[in-house]
Amino acid sequence: MLSEERKGEILRIVNTNKSVTVQELRSILNVSESTIRRDITLLSREGRLVKVFGGAVALDNPPNAVELSVLAKETMNRDEKRAIAEYAASLIVPDDYVYIDSGTTTEMMIEFIREKNATYVTNAVSHAKGLVRRGLKVLLIGGELKENTEAIVGADAILHIQKYHFSKGFFGTNGVNMKLGFTTPDVREALIKRVAIQNTQPGSRFILADHDKFGQSSAVTFSDFGGTVTITDKYPGEIYSKAMELKIITK
Repeated sequence: MLSEERKGEILRIVNTNKSVTVQELRSILNVSESTIRRDITLLSREGRLVKVFGGAVALDNPPNAVELSVLAKETMNRDEKRAIAEYAASLIVPDDYVYIDSGTTTEMMIEFIREKNATYVTNAVSHAKGLVRRGLKVLLIGGELKENTEAIVGADAILHIQKYHFSKGFFGTNGVNMKLGFTTPDVREALIKRVAIQNTQPGSRFILADHDKFGQSSAVTFSDFGGTVTITDKYPGEIYSKAMELKIITK
């Protein structure tokens, strides 16, 4: 089977089944795993399917494309998130210039923050209110308000963040994937996260991710593992421990 014929067959299978694994394609097409992976990569670059860990999904069925509301997220793994948030808050020291990303776990940090001699920058309205109530110095990023996550996004927000250089940054994620890195469903939030991470000192870019986030993926990658420290509640396995810096919080 010629390369273009094989790629056409992969697309047909993906679009029919909505998703497919590399192993399934290998069995159906009787070619090597490396060939299948190369074809999926090429099709992904051409914008004809979505490449995910271990296979591919159809364009009209991207992984975890629908984002839960803030209220729904708050009920999931609440105790684990609180433990992660408490540890993250303890990392802030005097004179830090801190970025706090939108998200339920980052919001839980606020009740544990004790350091008043620091400046806090956030793109979440609810976070800003909570920080102010604690008597802290807060800078709220300006821009478009995203309804379901209450995050500030858009071009104005990006321009605002680009002015700053953060000594520490704390970020939420919807998925942690070996192939895709840290992902989120919304491209607007991904751009904000990406710029804020780039403007945070390497080694002080903290990703707050409970154990359920590992192996998951959303539509848009906002960062690879380089320069980040992932704070989580359970050991995610050797494959992740070799690829990223981890801090595991246990109660």
